[in-house]
Amino acid sequence: MIDPTTLPTPRFVEVGPRDGLQNEHVPIPLEVKVAFIDALSETGVREIEAGAFVSPKAIPQMAGSFEVFENIRRKEGVIYSALVPNEEGLERALEAEVDKIAVFTAASETFNQRNINCSIAQSIERFRPVVAKAKDAKLPVRAYISTAYYCPYEGHIGPEKVLAVVDRLIALGVDELSIGDTIGRASPFDVRMLLEHLLRRVRLESVFMHFHDTYGLAAANALTAWSEYKISGFDSSAGGLGGCPYAPGAGGNVATEDLAFAFGASRARITLDLPKIRAATALLEPHLGHAMPSHLGRIIPKPGA
Repeated sequence: MIDPTTLPTPRFVEVGPRDGLQNEHVPIPLEVKVAFIDALSETGVREIEAGAFVSPKAIPQMAGSFEVFENIRRKEGVIYSALVPNEEGLERALEAEVDKIAVFTAASETFNQRNINCSIAQSIERFRPVVAKAKDAKLPVRAYISTAYYCPYEGHIGPEKVLAVVDRLIALGVDELSIGDTIGRASPFDVRMLLEHLLRRVRLESVFMHFHDTYGLAAANALTAWSEYKISGFDSSAGGLGGCPYAPGAGGNVATEDLAFAFGASRARITLDLPKIRAATALLEPHLGHAMPSHLGRIIPKPGA
């Protein structure tokens, strides 16, 4: 029998303000993004991906990320990170005084071409100077690996393809890896298959799992990684915001509040304030034009309701 007291406390990276909002088609006003991040800062999360320094033509919702970083109230003890695609993006991120940067590639060649118009090898070469300059600036670097289980174009992605990318990223000097189930197709079986190989190569603490909930398996996948492999790092998005603009049919990221509840119900020590997460998502709802997919969002009442 599993003894929860022997398992690590889950660590959450809140990706709603970036990975969540980037798939929304209705422009969210700057002041709403800032209020959303400020509210998330009060929920107990220790890291918030607050924006991305990418081309506004590619991802219109991320326009104004510099102004977002200028206007948020930074809470002591909370890391505010940003996605950057290239050296120009890094320069903007450094000007904005981000606490951490993230770069991104995929385990599927087709997805990488559709997403960022280059091969996996080219993408890694493209952010080689980004990682080096971030290290010079004493910034930690996270690397996203999308389509680590399934690709909308290539189907199943074997662990060997993921490991080949991981090896290159580790050699490059990244500090942590976010392993993405981009289309939400993975099952606990797939999670086990990948982690059996991955954890022979990388430090346990450097691995974060990034699950989407298209088929309703995100919480089960996260609990498998935690209870069977002692993975403690998980990406999640308040309200279940998200999807992927380059992955047709992909559902949203697993909701932060749903994942926190699942861990708490499994006897993990959880320090997140679920009503405060609900209050943060309530700030966005009038601007989205649709309901959020979070399960707890339908259970926990809105503030003032």
